[in-house]
Amino acid sequence: MSENPTVLFVCVHNAGRSQMAAGFLQHLAGSRIDVLSAGSEPADQINPVAIEAMAEVGIDIAGEQPKILKDETVRDSDVVITMGCGDACPFFPGKRYEDWKLDDPAGQGIEAVRPIRDEIRARVEALITTLSPIGQ
Repeated sequence: MSENPTVLFVCVHNAGRSQMAAGFLQHLAGSRIDVLSAGSEPADQINPVAIEAMAEVGIDIAGEQPKILKDETVRDSDVVITMGCGDACPFFPGKRYEDWKLDDPAGQGIEAVRPIRDEIRARVEALITTLSPIGQ
């Protein structure tokens, strides 16, 4: 286990919002923060419009796969950020939880997904400022 903080992004299908958030955090924080994502009912593939929206800003999430949310993934995380997964997310005392209210990009065109992507980026940038280890 690394000494880096671990952030878990959770949405229902782990195909859009949580994948974009994980992509941004990985890209912006590099190796300073460990990044996980999962879904309570994972889709069989990443939303192609989310892949396209991220590619527009130079981040490739095409190689990712939706993953099922497991209790141990939550247990291993320092920060759990949910995006509309509701009661399906397990709760463990001592974790930092945030719920980001974001529109679901599923079934939306690229014009509708861009503002969601940009909102996620802004939230991830704000999150990084609260997590970065001292002295880096």
